[in-house]
Amino acid sequence: MRFLRRTQIYLQIIRTENKMDRIILASGSPRRKELLAGLGLNFTVMVSRAEEDRAEKDPEKLAAHLSQVKAREVAARLKGGTTVIGADTVVSADGMVLGKPADAADAERMIRCLQGHWHDVYTGVTLIRKSGGETTEKTFTSRTAVHICAMTDEEISDYICSGDDWGDKAGAYGIQNRFGMQFVDEIKGDYYTVVGLPVSRVYHELRSMNAI
Repeated sequence: MRFLRRTQIYLQIIRTENKMDRIILASGSPRRKELLAGLGLNFTVMVSRAEEDRAEKDPEKLAAHLSQVKAREVAARLKGGTTVIGADTVVSADGMVLGKPADAADAERMIRCLQGHWHDVYTGVTLIRKSGGETTEKTFTSRTAVHICAMTDEEISDYICSGDDWGDKAGAYGIQNRFGMQFVDEIKGDYYTVVGLPVSRVYHELRSMNAI
């Protein structure tokens, strides 16, 4: 009985240790932080210091590559018992990749390109788990198509002057903000991919890696 009891305790310790990965979000995005917190996970933010090489022209490959660069840089600074989540979002319209606008004129250019049309939003995610002397890495991308209503010149100008925090968003808009409520009339795919993190997929991938 004592042996059985000790074995049960030992197995419980193993199971507990396996569920105690330190989760690291390799992004300073407040939106990703809020979404990950919505899963009920305890995590720490550690912003990647990696340089972003945006030479890749394929938007899906670019999103995946940037998520890898972020996750790998942070993971290299950490020891075992950690799982790093890196993510990056890319907007693509008419074969062009739209990043964060450089200024108001650039934001206006992007909105004029998007209004009245469909465009694609890709969020790439890389998960790196370091446990027991081994490193496991998985990268995936999630794509959502978004349609923006036709906008008048006045609406575009009002939006740029609205202070709607377009400056730090790929494509110069946030679907969760006023712009999304006013001008996004249809999406095909996961809403949270457009916000910046496909949280359901992230949750299930973390489970499959035994990180949570």
